[in-house]
Amino acid sequence: MAERDDDRDGLRLDRLHLRLGPALPDWPTGLVLDVAVQGDVIQRAETLVVAAPARTGAARLPFWSAPWLFVGDGSTVPTGVVERRRCAAHLDSLGRLLSIAGWAHQAGRARALRDAVLVGAMVTDVDDDVRRFARRVRSSRLLRGLLTGLGHLSAARAGELGVTGPALIADGDVWDRLLVWLDETQRSLKAAHDGRPWPSHDLNGPRGRLAAEHPPSQRLLRALPELVTGAEFACARLIVASLDPDLDELAPTAVAHG
Repeated sequence: MAERDDDRDGLRLDRLHLRLGPALPDWPTGLVLDVAVQGDVIQRAETLVVAAPARTGAARLPFWSAPWLFVGDGSTVPTGVVERRRCAAHLDSLGRLLSIAGWAHQAGRARALRDAVLVGAMVTDVDDDVRRFARRVRSSRLLRGLLTGLGHLSAARAGELGVTGPALIADGDVWDRLLVWLDETQRSLKAAHDGRPWPSHDLNGPRGRLAAEHPPSQRLLRALPELVTGAEFACARLIVASLDPDLDELAPTAVAHG
């Protein structure tokens, strides 16, 4: 039901309580974003998570974080395996964000490249395609105009919230986070055939440093409410997609030691 409250301009407008999730296209499975909206502006937001079942066995580790979790448990994992998974994870995230932004063709390209990287394609076979994809996305003035200014998260604030990974590096808005994904995608691809062991101390996965008590996606969820507060309701899904929390990381066995 709607209720009356003052908006940011001092007007008396209906305040509506709405929920996004837990099941939407290109939405983190199990995430619920509970918001209070006046007009088209989000005044308050809260994240809720539909409980994930406990995992049993190494084969049921969260897919995108698995190589780093194996490293954290003392296993030897080739650098190429780790970097290939990072590259594919970012392409997966890019596909989601571009789809929500309405750019279906490039979303499809991101997903096709993700699949090629995951099945072990030679770098020489996909490198040109990845570079063309990144160049096309970077050069889109329409996309940049749509994403710039949304969900700003400074590096200082990210540090206070314990956020690591691309969202910390970006030190900015949705567009800045997209650019970090593009940069890391290309950099990771170059190491896709590196057979040297991944350093045991480096547990920095696609969404940040994996730790037993505070997986990176948990920190991203902590940051989300303040990023969507003050934004237009239609922009909330873009902001969520630019963080792309992986709720599989929150399952009980999705932890790393170290």
